[in-house]
Amino acid sequence: MNIKEIQELIKFVSKAGVSEVEIQQKDFKIVIKTGGEQVVVAAPQVVSIPQQVAAPVVQAPVAVAAPKAETPAEPASGGKTVTIKSPMIGTFYRSPGPDKPSFVNVGDEIKQGSVICIIEAMKLFNEIEAEVSGRIVKVLIDDSSPVEYEQPLFLVEPF
Repeated sequence: MNIKEIQELIKFVSKAGVSEVEIQQKDFKIVIKTGGEQVVVAAPQVVSIPQQVAAPVVQAPVAVAAPKAETPAEPASGGKTVTIKSPMIGTFYRSPGPDKPSFVNVGDEIKQGSVICIIEAMKLFNEIEAEVSGRIVKVLIDDSSPVEYEQPLFLVEPF
């Protein structure tokens, strides 16, 4: 089972209103439990997946932080903003490593498909690409913070 299939399973479970799903195949086991807004995914037992990005040395926080209140930013041109949301549950990183610069900052112009952050999920570091071209208006999450599925990460003013 790959990460896309796991993401689709999480979407299905959260929409179906099921409280718990357990799948066990030859080389792994996944358990998804829902309680309100929280979705928990158990780590695979024996899965060998190549790492996609170099791992940051920063330790992820243990406690789950409360979600930030969303305050929409006013774009400079008075246009609408697009919210880029997390495609998965994990830990949000703004840079590829602790001593590296951030992928994007407020005011930076991005192109569709460019890497804007990393989300660590089950020891895999997934590069998150921009869904739209535009200018970063606001970063909604602190570096090294836990994120939920579809939690807003960035506000972008599209071109």
